[in-house]
Amino acid sequence: MNLLRPLLLASNSPRRKELLAGLGLTFDVKVKEVEEDFPDHLLREDIATYLASHKADQYVEDIQNHILITADTIVCLGDKVLNKPADYTEAFSMLRSLSGTCHEVITGVCILTKENKTVFSDTTKVYFKTLTDQEIDYYITNYKPFDKAGAYGIQEWIGMIGIERIEGSYFNVVGLPVQELYQRLVELGYLIVD
Repeated sequence: MNLLRPLLLASNSPRRKELLAGLGLTFDVKVKEVEEDFPDHLLREDIATYLASHKADQYVEDIQNHILITADTIVCLGDKVLNKPADYTEAFSMLRSLSGTCHEVITGVCILTKENKTVFSDTTKVYFKTLTDQEIDYYITNYKPFDKAGAYGIQEWIGMIGIERIEGSYFNVVGLPVQELYQRLVELGYLIVD
């Protein structure tokens, strides 16, 4: 595979770094602190793309001949958006609300160059079994999911024992819809498979 420009990932997420590297791409990481607030009037399906685009806007002056990738993942239970939990109590409450239900994970992605800005999102439905309080406590105590939207990582213990099925991309739930990202990079002419 041949990237026609240097690639920058604007994310400190170890999961996103791992997924992008898994595509066989070479990239550098550049991270800035960016507020993750969004306007109240946004529909939930627009929040992730708004945040990914907003993050990318903070790097406009930094990109020369680069391709910049930003992403943001949100967890939605009905009309409620579950962000990263502040503490144990909030994480416990989130996981209890997800227990025995179906929720949606939406990841927004922005691909930015000096000439072009492409924003898209991917949605995956996730079905949790009914979790016991002991299972929730064990997971939070041992995995400390305070950096994860919805207070869980599908690739961790809670995903292994708690998720009955998904509809859509597994990697989207991890944090980056790599299949669609790959396709967009090819369609935009930034990536050539040779």
